[in-house]
Amino acid sequence: MALRKKKLAILGSGNMGEALVKGLLRAGKLPPESLVCTDPRAERREELRQRYGVQVTADNRAAAGGADLVVLAVKPQVMDALLDEIASAIDAKKLVISIAAGVPIAAIARKLGAGVRIVRTMPNTPALVGAGATALARGPHATEQDLEQALSLFEAVGVAVVVEEHHLDAVTGLSGSGPAFVFMAIEALADGGVKVGLARPVAMALAAQAVMGSAKLVLETGEHPGRLKDQVTSPGGTSIAGVHALEQHGFRAALIAAVEAATRRSKELGELASR
Repeated sequence: MALRKKKLAILGSGNMGEALVKGLLRAGKLPPESLVCTDPRAERREELRQRYGVQVTADNRAAAGGADLVVLAVKPQVMDALLDEIASAIDAKKLVISIAAGVPIAAIARKLGAGVRIVRTMPNTPALVGAGATALARGPHATEQDLEQALSLFEAVGVAVVVEEHHLDAVTGLSGSGPAFVFMAIEALADGGVKVGLARPVAMALAAQAVMGSAKLVLETGEHPGRLKDQVTSPGGTSIAGVHALEQHGFRAALIAAVEAATRRSKELGELASR
């Protein structure tokens, strides 16, 4: 296994940090004693220690210094402070993996020093249930083996793909922000069910299952979603009437615009981080 006998530090134990811990342990890719998680809150550290049996600390520098792989799992707005804190503990022997949206590899390298091996990633929140989508971009000093290790890490919580770094803003707009758009679609479908007489719990369960099942059908059949849509829309039937209503209200155009807007914002955040 790519991660065998490696020591992993996860700096920042929010939802995504915990998702990685849970996925790695569930997949058997690392034992609990090979994982150390940091968090400034004592109650959160104790929660993670009891739940997963991992090591915990509030000392980011010490955690990074004792690890082979260091995951930067903090919010973009506190990344600078974290990098300043751990810079003296990072050398070319360690692999640094960032999950901070909009923070370029170059901005991380400026803080940690020349020659540091960096892989930048963009995961999404379905990683919390093992169904994430993560894109990874390799920095100039990261090796193929580094990329393999990073892929193994995120494959523990879903699907992982490799892209060029300049595509990560688009990834952020699509799969990073996409779950928010899908949650809105599920909510709206459920509201529609309620409007036509279904109880709220029934409508929500049916809407969520319809979205999950449809996504699974696309992935497992490899069919174009337009073709699958055509298979549902029989002549003069209910589905084509609904499709017509969606077209009248600009459904597809709205989703395209949402991805464009999220991508644009990711670029803006990246420019701020680069200053």
